[in-house]
Amino acid sequence: MLARQVFRPANTFRSHVRRYATESSQGGSNTLLYGAIGASAVGLGYYFLSGTSKSEAPASKEERKQPPVEIKEPKAAFKGGDQGFISLKLDNVENINHNTKKFRFSLPEEDDVSGLKIASALITKYKGPEMEKPVIRPYTPTSDEDSRGFLDFVIKKYPNGPMSEHLHSMTPGQRLDMKGPIPKYPYEANKLSHIGMVAGGTGITPMYQVLRAIFKNPEDKTKVTLLYGNVSEDDILLKRELEDLENTYPQRLRVFYTVDKPSESWQNAKGFITKEMVKTAFPEPKTENLKIFVCGPPGMYKAISGTKNSPTDQGELSGILKDLGYSKDQVYKF
Repeated sequence: MLARQVFRPANTFRSHVRRYATESSQGGSNTLLYGAIGASAVGLGYYFLSGTSKSEAPASKEERKQPPVEIKEPKAAFKGGDQGFISLKLDNVENINHNTKKFRFSLPEEDDVSGLKIASALITKYKGPEMEKPVIRPYTPTSDEDSRGFLDFVIKKYPNGPMSEHLHSMTPGQRLDMKGPIPKYPYEANKLSHIGMVAGGTGITPMYQVLRAIFKNPEDKTKVTLLYGNVSEDDILLKRELEDLENTYPQRLRVFYTVDKPSESWQNAKGFITKEMVKTAFPEPKTENLKIFVCGPPGMYKAISGTKNSPTDQGELSGILKDLGYSKDQVYKF
């Protein structure tokens, strides 16, 4: 993958990014943008396998007696409402980086799907032997909603974080209680013309859930710009998945990375997400059918959009987005 120079100060770069943010997703002129900034799209190859045709002889009496194959419809494991918590078994654990792991939990039946809608999350519950009250934390799965039999979570371990520390101490075969789905933003295909996403750290998981829904639907033409901040290059989560989407849909998805502690070889943006980055990459506030999603640590919320008061109260808009002229109705805080 060729490294891309992001947020270069040159006015020519800003003008190219602005064109991407404002022009219609139906046009083909975005090719000029990618030629200007050196990003290359990866073409998709299609391979067709042909085999020897079967005999046209009529089926035998034994073959005609065979019952039709029954296709079992998937059942939703999580139904919401008063269903209560479900105990799921941890199937396997994969190390992602120095403080992040991928956890795969088995659903109750191998043909089950999660039952999550876009966008929604699950609540996890854990009560240690010396804990007075259980710890409750929401997490957004990174596996597709159509995946059968399992759920994947990418979770970072935080110092003194009781749930993340417990998860990182778990071994395959152990169980964790979960409940949901907990509805977030009710995404609908083509309701929005452009989505701007600001994510920090593990705040990428609800963004990735929305991205999956957009780009697996051939009828959805929504454009997306993602600004993704992390401490270091090693902390960038789901980078391969994001690059695959960006290379497959280069006229509709742009991802910009910035890190606080870059290496000498890092060629993208450095430091926190700034007003200049948002202004350069996102469509102007007057853009019709525009929405900005925000998810990350408390400090990022405060700087970008202001914090939400509760899961059902978005709170007032402040920070960079308000300073740039976006309205409260144009912003959703996960």
